[in-house]
Amino acid sequence: MRINFYNNSNENIWKYQRLIKRLFKPINRKDSFNLIFVTEEEIQEINRTYRNIDKVTDVISFAQIDEENRTDYRSLGDIFICVKRAYDQAKEYNHSSDREFAFLAVHGYLHLCGFDHMTKEDEEVMFKIQDDILLKAGINR
Repeated sequence: MRINFYNNSNENIWKYQRLIKRLFKPINRKDSFNLIFVTEEEIQEINRTYRNIDKVTDVISFAQIDEENRTDYRSLGDIFICVKRAYDQAKEYNHSSDREFAFLAVHGYLHLCGFDHMTKEDEEVMFKIQDDILLKAGINR
């Protein structure tokens, strides 16, 4: 698994990059994705432009089908994580920022892989896989 990190925020997110790399290391797939850390303003603009929802959110994923595979890795798409929202939610849910960033990265990744939570059944499947990945990495609630 290859992850390309980009930081469009003013925050130091180095420790979350290391955490997320460790989190995905056991997933033995020849895929890649971009993970972009963004500001509230940027994620609100993305949400407004692509989803017609004019508000800040925590994570947005855009799946990509890479027909012209120029490397050995297949690009799954992009995950945008709002840094401030992740910090705020960690406080709100009374868990660490490590846990929140890991949760958002896995959640976004599963969306790139085609999982969704529009129905109760789909939510149960997606959240079970999500919890399994987090637990295997030693990230608990």
